[in-house]
Amino acid sequence: MFYAIVAIIFLLDRGSKLWVQHVLWPGESIQVIRGIFSLTYIHNPGAAFGMFAHQTTFFIAVSVLVVAGVTGYYLYKKPLPPAQQVALALICGGALGNLWDRSLYGEVIDFLHLSFWPVFNLADVAIVGGTCLLVLLLWRAGEQEGR
Repeated sequence: MFYAIVAIIFLLDRGSKLWVQHVLWPGESIQVIRGIFSLTYIHNPGAAFGMFAHQTTFFIAVSVLVVAGVTGYYLYKKPLPPAQQVALALICGGALGNLWDRSLYGEVIDFLHLSFWPVFNLADVAIVGGTCLLVLLLWRAGEQEGR
């Protein structure tokens, strides 16, 4: 299940970014839900919120470490409960998606834009979702151990 989810996340991320590159010009925006959600094609040379812009080598190294660390943990701790596999696979697939962009373009393609949040992509959604799920699982496991 782990590898299938990693592949699905990676392919969805790549496919969505390729679609945006063919439909929009850099900087172009299309409103999907007026005042709430739009597709806005940008190149982000930094991390979340554009922080640490143009530190490509650093971000590539961190992404490689995350992918290697998550995959190594998965292999070492097998078998993991399904929810943990999903969480780790989301993080790994998202990290691979952004790693691909940074390796190819030196920056990440972002295009999902909520009016109250900076522009992001599907890889970011997977990383954040996987991290939140993993924290929740670890928190619940800690609660159960404390009983």
